[in-house]
Amino acid sequence: MLLADVVATADALTATRSRSTKIALVADLLRRAAVDDLRAVVGMLIAAPRQGRLGVGWRSIRSRAAAHAEVATLTVGDVDAAFERLAGLAGDGVGARRAAELDALAASATAAEWDFLVRVILGELRTGALQGVVVDAIAVAADRSLAAVRRAAMLTGDLGETAVIALSGNASDLDAVALEVGRPVLPMLAGTAQTVPEALAATGPAVVEYKLDGARIQVHRRGEDVRVYTRGLADITHRVPEIVEAVRAMPVDDAILDGETLALDEDGGPRPFQDTMARFGSEAAAQIALQPWFFDVLRVDGRDLLDEPLTTRRDTLARVAGRWCVPGLVTDDDDAAVRFSEEALAAGHEGVVVKAAGSLYSAGRRGSGWIKVKPVITLDLAVLGIEWGSGRRAGMLSNLHLGARDDDGEFGEPGGFVMVGKTFKGLTDDLLRWQTTHFPELATGEVPGGIAVRPETVVEIAIDGVQRSQRYTGGVALRFARVRGYRPDKSPADTDTIATVRALLRG
Repeated sequence: MLLADVVATADALTATRSRSTKIALVADLLRRAAVDDLRAVVGMLIAAPRQGRLGVGWRSIRSRAAAHAEVATLTVGDVDAAFERLAGLAGDGVGARRAAELDALAASATAAEWDFLVRVILGELRTGALQGVVVDAIAVAADRSLAAVRRAAMLTGDLGETAVIALSGNASDLDAVALEVGRPVLPMLAGTAQTVPEALAATGPAVVEYKLDGARIQVHRRGEDVRVYTRGLADITHRVPEIVEAVRAMPVDDAILDGETLALDEDGGPRPFQDTMARFGSEAAAQIALQPWFFDVLRVDGRDLLDEPLTTRRDTLARVAGRWCVPGLVTDDDDAAVRFSEEALAAGHEGVVVKAAGSLYSAGRRGSGWIKVKPVITLDLAVLGIEWGSGRRAGMLSNLHLGARDDDGEFGEPGGFVMVGKTFKGLTDDLLRWQTTHFPELATGEVPGGIAVRPETVVEIAIDGVQRSQRYTGGVALRFARVRGYRPDKSPADTDTIATVRALLRG
């Protein structure tokens, strides 16, 4: 398939706000693509190349000044191969080799194709052809059940692979996609409520569990082989030997466990989240021990439990994980649930998660089955830009521009971000130094006093509430926002939406 076909579809997607039209456009493109091109085409449509990070930033792109081709001859396969080479570059002279690779790609592309590729590489496509649209389009293009496509996408964690299965095989191939030890699945996510009774009213009889201020993990075991994955499905097994040993000691042959990990202090209480992330993200901090806490089991000894109710999964988990289970209480009583929440807070944890007792495990979905309740309001937001500091912060990037996800495209393209505030509060000297090194690599342009950046860095922000505001497009602004810490374990798709932020006006 020619890259020009993908560019034409992307332009048509940008020109319409109709979801049904977007689905039809993507479905038509997928039908016309060769099977070998599907993974690359899907990656381009969602501005997430199948190779992952290519090591190319705004500065590298901006400095390219090659003359472009007059005629469109570049194929999807050509681009995919170039991306493969870029992703694999390393060692001495990598900057010059990367520049040469980009120059060759720019010279082979027409001006329109190069503009498209730049936006794919920088994650700034803004066609509205995001994961939800592509999932629906795969179902239409392959004439398959939407439920089957969604389930396959959840279990593979890969839209490109799902497209290949759906479009190159038959319905039974799609239905055959199942849990597989060693292949991580997208985690189930929780909604939010401000009080425990509010959450319990939504769930009915529930399992109320401690809400830990840790990092999400998914652990797969087959025999003595144990693999540990982040919520973003990255393999971090080599960084967490203590978790590997804990799971090897469990009385099972194979299992898939869902939970969190956090560092404990000398008294057995939870350390600050940043201590956990320092250990979670690096082997250099090995003196800080991590402890696993599991709250769900998806498979054990050949038996898949995704479609079993939570109470059944919890009973199985208690047998498998023993002392590594997150403390929980089964109840439908407000007073008992509130007391349990107070115990969690007294132990130094964030609050509780209220989970419907009969809920199934919906991988990759955020719904009303699980609801987290925390006394301090926190939001996970994307950094959209950052300003240079002044005074003692001169020469360092300081003031963050914060964005909430606009899933419905109310203020732009679906899946984009809308700004809801700024803050420089809560930043330590270490974070200031890190920001100053990190964000220039993500630069896409300029903002007054600073730089615009790709919205892929997630930061946890504590607020006292929100207020109506005409200053920001979304009509709301954060009150007394301060940084709690960056969340390298989360992706932009995990950020809170503008609908969630505006709902706090009613709080």
